[in-house]
Amino acid sequence: MLSEAVVGAIKCGPTPVLRDWRKLPTEKLTRGERMCRFIETYLVVPEGELVGQPIRLLDFQVAFILAVYDNPAGTSRAYLSIARKNSKTATIACLLLGHVVGPEAFPNSRIMSGARSRDQAAEVFNYASKMLMMSERLKGKYRIVPSGKMIVGLKKNVVYRASSAEAKSAHGGSPLVAILDEVGQIKGPHDDFVEAIVTSQGAYGDKAMIFAISTQAATDNDLFSRWLDDAETSKAPRTVSHLYAAPADCDVLDEDAWKAANPALGVFKSVSSIRDDAERAARMPTEEASFRWLHLNQRIDASAPFVSPAVWRACDGPVSDFDGLPVFGGLDLSEVSDLTALVLMAPKDVDGKTVWHVKPTFWLPGDGLREKAKADRVPYDVWNTPDEDGRRFLETTPGPTVEYEFVAHHLRGLFDRMDIRKIGFDRWNWRHLKPWLQAAGFTDEQLDGDNAVFEPFGQGFASMSPALRDLESLILNRRIAHGGHPVLTMCMMNATVKQDPSGNRKLEKKKSRGRIDGAVALAQAAAMAGTYEGASEASSPWDNPEFSIAKAA
Repeated sequence: MLSEAVVGAIKCGPTPVLRDWRKLPTEKLTRGERMCRFIETYLVVPEGELVGQPIRLLDFQVAFILAVYDNPAGTSRAYLSIARKNSKTATIACLLLGHVVGPEAFPNSRIMSGARSRDQAAEVFNYASKMLMMSERLKGKYRIVPSGKMIVGLKKNVVYRASSAEAKSAHGGSPLVAILDEVGQIKGPHDDFVEAIVTSQGAYGDKAMIFAISTQAATDNDLFSRWLDDAETSKAPRTVSHLYAAPADCDVLDEDAWKAANPALGVFKSVSSIRDDAERAARMPTEEASFRWLHLNQRIDASAPFVSPAVWRACDGPVSDFDGLPVFGGLDLSEVSDLTALVLMAPKDVDGKTVWHVKPTFWLPGDGLREKAKADRVPYDVWNTPDEDGRRFLETTPGPTVEYEFVAHHLRGLFDRMDIRKIGFDRWNWRHLKPWLQAAGFTDEQLDGDNAVFEPFGQGFASMSPALRDLESLILNRRIAHGGHPVLTMCMMNATVKQDPSGNRKLEKKKSRGRIDGAVALAQAAAMAGTYEGASEASSPWDNPEFSIAKAA
C-alpha cells in the first residue's frame, strides 16, 4: 500500500500497486520488481553510517521504479523531483547499474549520466564504482575505467560513461538510457547539453529512456519546470513524473511540509539537520529562499530578499535629532539622472541598548519627475511633496540631472552642523564629486589619506559581504530605527542578495527598474558605524552572541 505522500507525488504515469515482491519467486516478478530485486540483492551502501549494508529501497524509490518499468505504455521519459539529501545520487547509481550489469542490460548498448559540472558527473560515477567494488556478488562482471569515468558491463558489453556540460561530451554515440542529474539548475527553457543527449537516442526507438532526477528549478520558465508542468497537464502515457514538494504557502517550521518534500526524511536525511536549517531560515530572512528551494523543493528564485517586510517594519521606530552624537554615513552616487542616496546613522542609548537612528536623503532630477514616477511605478512626485508635518521624503535638483555640486554643498552643510566621523562612498563616480567637494570647502585631509572622513567602498562581494552581515545583525536585533521612511523602505524591499561560491554576498535588484540605492547606502553606513568605539561594551551594537560568532567566522 502506497503512502499518501507517494500517491500525492505522482503527477503523471501509472500508479503502481505494491505487492510483497521481496517474498515472491523471481519468475513471478514484473520487470520493475526484478529491477528492485537486483538492487537489494546485489548492491550495498558504499559510504556513510550504513556502509557495507545491503541497500533497502524506500517506498518512494520502489514506486518510481515500478511506475517506470511496469508502465503498460512503456516509458520514454521519467522525472523524479525531490529535495536535497534524499539519496538522489544513490538512486541514479542504482538505476544505471541495473542497465549495466543488472536485469535491464541490453547487448552492446550505451548508458550515460549527465550533470552540469565535472564534479557532479564524477560524484555519480564514483558512487556507482564504489557500489560495484563493494559487491561480492558482482565480482568479475564489470570493468571500471577511472580515467574516462566509464564502467563496462562485461556479460553484454554495456558501456556506461559519466558526462558533463563543462566537458561538452554529450555529442557522439547514442545512449539507450540517459540519466540527467540536477536538471533544475538549468536556467531558461533550453540547454544545448540536454538537447544533444535527447536528440542522440533515435537509434533505439521506443526502447530509449530519459531520466531527470533533480530538485526543482527556480522559475516556471526554466527547462525542468516546463518538463514537469507538461507531464502534469498532458498526462502523456509514456511519461512518468513524481514530484515531492511542500505546499507553496507553508511555514518553514511546518514538519508536515518537510515530509512532503523529503521522502527519505529520518532515513537518509537527518530530521535534526533540517530543523536547524528551518529555525535559522525563520530567524534570518536571507536564508528562507535557499531553505525553501533546497529543503522544501519549491520553485524559488535563488535571488533571496535581503530583508522581509515584517522584519523591516519591526524597526519602524521614531528617529530623533543627531545633536551631539557621532554620525556615520553611506553615499551611493548614481548616474546623473538616477536616484542618489545619502544615509546617515547615529547611536542612541535606549534602555541600556544602542539603537542606531537612521536619516536618509534622496535626490532625483526635478525635470521629468512625474514621467519617471510612471516609468518606475513609484510615487516620486508624491514623496517630493511635503506631508502634513512638512517632511519631504525625496529631494529634487534643478534641471534634468542630479548635479554633484548640489550634493557637495548639502554635505558641507551637514558637516558644519553634525559630528560626522566617516562616510563610505561608492568610488565609481568619486572623480566627478571630489572637485565639487573641494570647491565646497572640504580640505585635502578630509578627502584623502588615512584620516579622511570619506572612505571608498566597493560594491563587490569583498566589501559588501561584511557590511551586509553588520546591517543584518542590527535589523534582526532591532537596533535600527528608520522611522518608516518610504523611499528607504522601497529600496530595502527591492534589494535581494546574490552569493558567490564562497558564501559571500552582495546586493542586487529584484527587478530591472527597482531602485536599491538607499539599501546600498545603508549597508555602507552600517560598515562605517562598525568602526565606532565610543559605546560601552554592554551597549555595543555588536554585542549580540550570534553576531559575535558570525564575525569570528
